[in-house]
Amino acid sequence: MADRDEQLKAAQQALQAGDFAAGLAQAETLLNGDPTDGEALYMAAAACRYLKQYDKAGALLQRLHEVMPEYGRAWQEAGHLARVQGDPAAAIHAFERATRFNPALEASWRMLAELLASQGRAAEAGTAQQQHKRIATMPKALVAVTHHLHEGRPLRAEEICRQYLRANPRDTEGMRLLAAIGKQMGILDDAEFLLESAVEFDPDNIQLRLDYIQVLRQRQKFSEAHKQAERLYKSDPQNPLFASHLAIESMQTGAYDRAFELFDEVLAKLPNDPATLTSKGHALKTTGKQNDAIASYRAAIAAKPDHGDAWYALANLKTWSFENNDIAAMYSQRERPDLAFMDKVYLSFALAKAHEDRSEYEESFLHYKTGNELKRRQARYDADSMSRELRAQAEHCTPDLFAKYTGSGHEAPDPIFILGLPRAGSTLLEQILASHSQIDGTLELPNILALAHKLRGRKAGQSRYPKVLHELDAEQLKQFGRDYIENTRIHRQRAPFFIDKMPNNFRHIGLIHLILPNAKIIDARRAPMDCCFSGFKQLFAEGQEFTYGLHEVGQYYADYVALMGHWDTVLPGKVLRVQHEDVLDDVEGQTRRMLDFLGVPFEEACLDFHKTERAVRTASSEQVRRPINRSGQHAWKPFEPWLAPLKDVLRDLAP
Repeated sequence: MADRDEQLKAAQQALQAGDFAAGLAQAETLLNGDPTDGEALYMAAAACRYLKQYDKAGALLQRLHEVMPEYGRAWQEAGHLARVQGDPAAAIHAFERATRFNPALEASWRMLAELLASQGRAAEAGTAQQQHKRIATMPKALVAVTHHLHEGRPLRAEEICRQYLRANPRDTEGMRLLAAIGKQMGILDDAEFLLESAVEFDPDNIQLRLDYIQVLRQRQKFSEAHKQAERLYKSDPQNPLFASHLAIESMQTGAYDRAFELFDEVLAKLPNDPATLTSKGHALKTTGKQNDAIASYRAAIAAKPDHGDAWYALANLKTWSFENNDIAAMYSQRERPDLAFMDKVYLSFALAKAHEDRSEYEESFLHYKTGNELKRRQARYDADSMSRELRAQAEHCTPDLFAKYTGSGHEAPDPIFILGLPRAGSTLLEQILASHSQIDGTLELPNILALAHKLRGRKAGQSRYPKVLHELDAEQLKQFGRDYIENTRIHRQRAPFFIDKMPNNFRHIGLIHLILPNAKIIDARRAPMDCCFSGFKQLFAEGQEFTYGLHEVGQYYADYVALMGHWDTVLPGKVLRVQHEDVLDDVEGQTRRMLDFLGVPFEEACLDFHKTERAVRTASSEQVRRPINRSGQHAWKPFEPWLAPLKDVLRDLAP
């Protein structure tokens, strides 16, 4: 690593000194050792541009875009290359992407202003010029923070930002950036506090308020987010951006009629806006209006044929099948050289589903593989690091720990945690239980994950959690439990019990038991090959990075089974395991078993779960609105010839 850093520094110094041949040689030496080294690819491409080796520069940039699709400097370099080659349209497109992925790239804003002005696009040029001036006058420390934040170095960004704020404690842009760092690192409570304070200091700053709304939504404080969005909207009801935000927040609070009114307001001002049509489609799907959702997604595609989000939304209905002309249209868009990264991902998964529905399994698998590889590069998930993290739970959450805190925690019996892996049938279990008069269905609540993150501490590579659990006292545990109950109250109706369906909570059963010893826990488990392959086929809105590779998802499943075995040993009887296949075989028997475990009487409504009207926001939303069926069972078998990496890692678990 030290040698690499020295070589990178030497390459950079050579470029700064104008010795482009030497810089290229240094970068190529690094690339011989690692052809995917993003920084070396960037320096090599820049050197080639200065040496007028334009074709080689373009090839290097293409490789760089594949390795780091959202690296702003790579797109800035692509803009410079297009500009010197006399292609202003391509240059504008590249600089626009550069500023989207890193808004502190001053040169990109300056070039955009010049190029847009030369194309007669005066209003857009003026906006770019304003952004250029803003960056040029921003304190250099905050420019550096922005670069580090958007280039994947949040710890360094945090260090610089905190140092700056110590000297400038009321600088709202510094506070906004530190909040953005917190959001990226999952420290949402700090981000919320910073933005709340910044908004008080500068109440008319629209960007601050928009960021505040976003973090409130991420914390699932939907009522507060709605209040902030309502304030923005009332300040300028004609602003479609404000109406759009209020529509989204209205959805989150369950005010779907109001959301639809606002979406229609936006569409009246911005006819056929693809993002609004897609968001409206999501709302329609959530409320069970599938035909209307399809029409909205179709309208978004008609307005913007490369709008991958809408194509994938159709595929993600699970009950939709594409026609020949749809598939041809998706292929046409998928091959566009200027297609945005996420549109490429969306279209890959949508094409995979289209071919799967036609029993064209090899073609389908190739598209699933492509989409997953793209997402895996973006996520940079480390399966071995996750394995170590899960083993640490077993190492530190011992019988001695639980004996030490017997009688501690908050006594509330309200929460029912349904956990496990995504695509394991947890939404079905939630729909069955939420059909009971004494149980509220809510969401995949982030509260336990946020508490675990808070307990980690902030030293890079030195997580204090879960070892820190041994250092807490009884009052802290009780307060954590009390906070959980209070902070989740907004998601409940009037039932005495409620469901938290965050699947990843299986990692934190020890923490849950310590702070909420009377909570009930249900492990939703599905046959390993079915569960893992279903996860591999699913493009998740966020998180679940372990699903974007066959080996990775298999390793995670094996680690999950091992950790659940540990919880069974140290907390016997704490967890009720419900096997998905058993529910398919005997829904009434398994329903009665769950209700007995929860201590509530049997109700027939639980067996008529598909008739229960409630918003369902997971990928299984359409499936749980139908009676029990086996459509997803053994769906992996037609793909078996290509699943060796998954089968190998599950060898000891697969039936």
